[in-house]
Amino acid sequence: MLLSGGLDSYTAAAVAIRDGFSVAALSINYGQRHVRELEAARAVARSLHAARHLVLDLDLTRMGGSALTSRAIDVPKDQPLDPEVIPPTYVPARNTIFLSLALGWAEVLGASDIFIGVNALDYSGYPDCRPEFIAAFEQMARLATKAGVEGRPVTIHTPLVRLSKADIIRLGLSLDLDYGLTHSCYDPFPDGSPCARCDSCRLRAAGFAAAGAADPLLQPRR
Repeated sequence: MLLSGGLDSYTAAAVAIRDGFSVAALSINYGQRHVRELEAARAVARSLHAARHLVLDLDLTRMGGSALTSRAIDVPKDQPLDPEVIPPTYVPARNTIFLSLALGWAEVLGASDIFIGVNALDYSGYPDCRPEFIAAFEQMARLATKAGVEGRPVTIHTPLVRLSKADIIRLGLSLDLDYGLTHSCYDPFPDGSPCARCDSCRLRAAGFAAAGAADPLLQPRR
């Protein structure tokens, strides 16, 4: 399970457990400015009683190219949410890289299933969150791994890909998830509290509002 510490991956992991899977969680410390999410990932993994939780260091700041990995690029605030426009918070090939790492670990563990919390409805327009990308990666994995060529292909599960953010939150609440453990903000304040203005914060806030639920994180900042 690719576990970021956000509400989507938390919910996807809970769905995996509900469906009878034992979760080995993989989180990536890639130099993201919202590194607070790794603390959330650890809290989420503990709450889910994950069988294992591996945090890998992979410094993508040396490549840059994203507002999440370069301080020279500002995180957009209060901008229109247009899924047709790829925002500067897109990290080049991030899900391709992360799924490749998950694929390698899955092969080591003998696991035949990978879960990822991508969503193609209420999202920021990232091309590596779309169903066609996941299908293409799954096909590549069949060709590129010992397990795949020996007839034990990996299945990539995307249980949230067709759900709205509100539906994801409703699903999580039905599974008794504590969203106070999670972190979504791209540009948090020094104390780790969310900015409430970046795309991720606004999508999260809209989702909670549409779900008729209170977000334990996005309270007014004095």
